[in-house]
Amino acid sequence: MFIGRERELKALNKLYGSDKFEFAVIYGRRRVGKTALINQFIRDKNAIYFMGVESNAKQNLENFSKSIWESHTGIKTEGSFLSFQAALEYVFQLSEKERLILAIDEYPYLARSSKSLASTLQLLIDRHKDNSKLMLILCGSSMSYMEDHVLAYKAPLYGRRTAQMKIVPFDFEETCRYFQHFSNEDKALIYGIVGGTPQYLLQMNDELSIEDNIKNTYLNPTSALFEEPENLLKQEVREPALYNAIITAIATGATRMSEISGKVGEDTNVCSAYIKNLVLFGVIRKETPYGEKTSRKAIYSIEDNLFRFWYRFVPENNSIIARGAADLAYKRIEPFLPDYMGRVFEEICKQYLWKLLLAGKCPVQFSSLGRWWGNDPNEKRQAEIDILAEQDKNTALFGECKWTNEKVDLGVLETLVKHSSLFPYQKKLFYLFAKSDFTKGCLDRAREMGNVTLVRFEDMVSGV
Repeated sequence: MFIGRERELKALNKLYGSDKFEFAVIYGRRRVGKTALINQFIRDKNAIYFMGVESNAKQNLENFSKSIWESHTGIKTEGSFLSFQAALEYVFQLSEKERLILAIDEYPYLARSSKSLASTLQLLIDRHKDNSKLMLILCGSSMSYMEDHVLAYKAPLYGRRTAQMKIVPFDFEETCRYFQHFSNEDKALIYGIVGGTPQYLLQMNDELSIEDNIKNTYLNPTSALFEEPENLLKQEVREPALYNAIITAIATGATRMSEISGKVGEDTNVCSAYIKNLVLFGVIRKETPYGEKTSRKAIYSIEDNLFRFWYRFVPENNSIIARGAADLAYKRIEPFLPDYMGRVFEEICKQYLWKLLLAGKCPVQFSSLGRWWGNDPNEKRQAEIDILAEQDKNTALFGECKWTNEKVDLGVLETLVKHSSLFPYQKKLFYLFAKSDFTKGCLDRAREMGNVTLVRFEDMVSGV
């Protein structure tokens, strides 16, 4: 089942249609759907697909040679080219008169096994690009390797690519397309539990309850997801223990660098270097109050919902889970789910506003949006705004998101309006997002003010 990635497929097909040499770099975290995207793209085209393996150069060259021969002749053979240069020269020859795709998946494995491969590719691209109809795709899951050794200025292949794509997890709307039988609320919960990574979404069964899905995956030592976050870290980093400690600290409430450092027991400089890598991997998000650049106020949260859920609930219940007491573990987790979903709902609301903007239906033409927090001098305490988006110096949007079964009351609107007074915008528009509904008092006041939009979750899911 292939879902989504319409924009990426359109871009790849546009490159393919040029009928001249093209070089696309595709990268992103493991399980995010890079291989599925490539296979969907090449399925009806003249293509050679090869996946590198974590082995030596000889094994990779033999496998690469087989892929070339089988794709070109349809005959399985044990023959091998003498070198990667000879194999690639042959591919360039094949593409002199006809359109041909060469897709090398897990390129970092191949390049690490043959240190001269990047320079060889550079040489052959420079030699043949003007007379070649080859479309070369290099794909990799090692984010740091692809950025440092393929995309970076000092990399041999720098300046040769004609396109690059960083494949990211699906947003909430796209994840909904995976499920036919979940209620809309359950779809949001699933998104909060595993995020938008296709491979993880396929582990969820929409014929079962949310409780049973959690028990069958996170609370089941034999499931594919039970040790997934730790396994991903082991594949990406050399010292997973400290990375684990940092993610756990953030998942359990430490948001500032000093708090994380204190919980982990390491110097802030050490933690900062590790967190920088986690941000690169797409696991951790660094935020500053909207409109402010100072890192002094920076806070950290877990970007990926699979990591966020796992590190929030699994380690502290590990002993119970290991003894097969999934029911008991779930009873301990369940009371915290509404609070956990608060931040997830904020993200869904932000995505909704972006879709409104792109559809030309948002009253504020913002270029970015985010959270804001800071001191309220009137109340002499900290104030927070879930969503703030500026159009210009005169116009801005203020939003509040409430994931609760209770109706959102007038007090929430009044608090948002009061917090907005900390900003000098002349024109202010307010958005309240509710999981369920709004009280009559809130509805009446919003109608009276005229610059308030009330959005129910069910209306959001129905689409822009």
